[in-house]
Amino acid sequence: MYPGNADRKQKENTALAQSTMNIKINAPPERKYSIRIGGYIIASHSTIQQMRISKQEYDESWPSIVQR
Repeated sequence: MYPGNADRKQKENTALAQSTMNIKINAPPERKYSIRIGGYIIASHSTIQQMRISKQEYDESWPSIVQR
């Protein structure tokens, strides 16, 4: 999230929600690493590992290797 975005989302959601609801937007500083962490999780998944191609396969068969 961009700086100040959490406050904006807090205001918007509070305005849309019922007055009895407590709205809290959580924007920890570590969020800047979320994309990288998600990429690591996806890359380590067994299904993705089966779909990986080596550099050698890529160099030998491009572009047909991407179509498999």
